[in-house]
Amino acid sequence: MTEFIRVLRSLRRAADDPRAAFAHQLRIGLAVAVLILLLSLLG
Repeated sequence: MTEFIRVLRSLRRAADDPRAAFAHQLRIGLAVAVLILLLSLLG
């Protein structure tokens, strides 16, 4: 569980540019959605 929290913290990004921060969050969200889709198709 600690490893998972460490990975999540590494995904956080402190960007001064709100556009860059939004783009980063969008990419992370899409990656999570694809992962959930793959897991649901396999399961």
